[in-house]
Amino acid sequence: MHFGAGRQPAEFKALRDQITKYILYVGLFYLEIKMASRGKTETSKLKQNLEEQLDRLMQQLQDLEECREELDADEYEETKKETLEQLSEFNDSLKKIMSGNMTLVDELSGMQLAIQAAISQAFKTPEVIRLFAKKQPGQLRTRLAEMDRDLMVGKLERGLYTQQKVEILTALRKLGEKLTADDEAFLSANAGAILSQFEKVSTDLGSGDKVLALASFEVEKTKK
Repeated sequence: MHFGAGRQPAEFKALRDQITKYILYVGLFYLEIKMASRGKTETSKLKQNLEEQLDRLMQQLQDLEECREELDADEYEETKKETLEQLSEFNDSLKKIMSGNMTLVDELSGMQLAIQAAISQAFKTPEVIRLFAKKQPGQLRTRLAEMDRDLMVGKLERGLYTQQKVEILTALRKLGEKLTADDEAFLSANAGAILSQFEKVSTDLGSGDKVLALASFEVEKTKK
């Protein structure tokens, strides 16, 4: 496997090993939190650790996409499948952490929905998933404005622009942001089948179980 100036195979393996260890760390941290009183400090620290884990997984996806042309099809699909499986494991841990605690549900529901969007392949842009998970509508709108400019000057290909704009508009809608009539029309005209299904089963941030069912279905499809 040759990566040129990009990530080397050993670096990918090291990153995957680091993420696996981090998943275990989050699990242990969760047990510590369960045994302690869950005040604001504990919740804040837990959220920070989960965001760091998500950032690592999103960076792994981004590195993979950047190196895609250096990989053969089997290598690319295998590495992506491993990353999606890690996301699925992380999502399972997140669901356990949130179970029975409304404070954590309020804090982490956006993160859970964003992860499930990534697992189901409804969203494919790591940075959009990251901003969705962190509930950053302002930064999502800023990214969209930058994309509009890049499209106008020929720095962004139309197909990629459409894909990412659909993801951003969907994330904004899920975060309770009001879309313009033009944006709603763009979303209706360009949402693909998987994204439309994701929309159908995730009418709001509280529909985690339904979205998880879709995500699990999509992960199983990738294993076949």
